[in-house]
Amino acid sequence: MPELKMAEAAAKPAGAEILSVSDLQAWYGESHILHGINFNVKAGEVVTLLGRNGAGKTTTLKSVMGIIGKRTGSIRFNGQDITRASSDRIARLGIAFCPEERGIFASLDVRENLLLPPIVRSGGLSLDQIFDLFPNLKERLNSQGTKLSGGEQQMLAIARILRTGARFLMLDEPTEGLAPVIIQQIGHTIARLKSEGFTILLVEQNFRFASTVADRYYIVEHGKVIDGFANSELSANMDKLHTYLGV
Repeated sequence: MPELKMAEAAAKPAGAEILSVSDLQAWYGESHILHGINFNVKAGEVVTLLGRNGAGKTTTLKSVMGIIGKRTGSIRFNGQDITRASSDRIARLGIAFCPEERGIFASLDVRENLLLPPIVRSGGLSLDQIFDLFPNLKERLNSQGTKLSGGEQQMLAIARILRTGARFLMLDEPTEGLAPVIIQQIGHTIARLKSEGFTILLVEQNFRFASTVADRYYIVEHGKVIDGFANSELSANMDKLHTYLGV
């Protein structure tokens, strides 16, 4: 495989296409999960994948990150084909993945969890910048991962990837199981990251939350993207959304 170029994701002007996924197929063992996913993300956007449980949203993120072993089709990031790249190479291009299960190490305290991932490129947030975003974490710096609330664990999971230097963030169900006040805080964080030039690909089932942060939506069903529209077209598509999502 040719060496991937370390092009700066942040250098893409706002509105330029940064991620393009075409005819993406993916398997878990013999189970065929994705059946031709097509979508794109432009620099500086928040794009949300919506769909019911089991639709293939998380598998899509994991495929982009190189975590799914068997995948075909085309995934291009900053013009480079990363379809068959390893996850560590993909991370070094400036893509970070925050999984739904958060992956907080229970035996480590907040500081140790924060410092655990390697910095893969320049431009990552400092601890002071992270504490400005998440003041709760500064107060809990010496607390073990198991002592944190669900909301604090989610903040820590997002904070951890912000240190790495990645500018393209994939967040999988960041509001799952959280109290409304914490969901609101996560929303403010996403809006602030967008304002500072981050690009965010979000997976959500909480449509009400997604509608407060997203620029565009794609609807995923049975391993395919079946519809897509901009936030400005939301009111005209509400009936379809109710059908797709059962909300």
